[in-house]
Amino acid sequence: MKTESNRQSLEALKNMLSETDLLLSTTAPLPENRTTRCRELLSDMMALADDLLKQGQVSGAVAMGHKGGSTTAKRHGSEHFRQMAAARKTHAGGRPRKKSQ
Repeated sequence: MKTESNRQSLEALKNMLSETDLLLSTTAPLPENRTTRCRELLSDMMALADDLLKQGQVSGAVAMGHKGGSTTAKRHGSEHFRQMAAARKTHAGGRPRKKSQ
């Protein structure tokens, strides 16, 4: 729930920055090249907001599996992980091969 709130806040910030950029682009230029510099800073801030929004995206599998192997360890015990590691080392994991007739 908190991440959704942060996402909405970042989207609101991005909208405000783009609106400010639009206002600056339609007004008379400020002295000492300030309008150009303000628009450069605003574009940089919008790029940062975009980047933060992209970083905040978490796939469903990551969100659901944040416990890692702790649940599996409780269910099967630590011996389960030893057996899996041994099977990986000897390429013995997976389903048994079908027997030809």
